[in-house]
Amino acid sequence: MSNTIAKYYKIENEKLIRLKRQCPRCGRFMAEHSNRWTCGYCGFTIFKKEEGP
Repeated sequence: MSNTIAKYYKIENEKLIRLKRQCPRCGRFMAEHSNRWTCGYCGFTIFKKEEGP
């Protein structure tokens, strides 16, 4: 498996597991930012919960 693909998938018990979050709207991978996850394809955004002091 190439290094690029290894960043997105893991093989465990003969099953392929996605390591990155999937977009609930279109099913593609989401980009992780410091305060949100964003889908570059459809624009769907999930904001992370802030942990207060």
